[in-house]
Amino acid sequence: MVRQTVSEAKLRKILELNDKLKEQLEIPRIPVSEASRSLIDYCQTNPDMMVPSVWGNRSPDPFAEPVGECACVLM
Repeated sequence: MVRQTVSEAKLRKILELNDKLKEQLEIPRIPVSEASRSLIDYCQTNPDMMVPSVWGNRSPDPFAEPVGECACVLM
């Protein structure tokens, strides 16, 4: 009797896993090339204000490398 319940529990787990796999199989998918093209298009058309040197004012960017100046400090 115990052996039968263990077998039934294993069968239930396998059937549940099979159902989950079937659900995942029905998820719509797109090719990587299409997804990457979509991502590139989005990044090129929507400004990211966290990158001001690309989309916004260049002068107030404190993280931009200095241009034409020596950033060396001698003590």
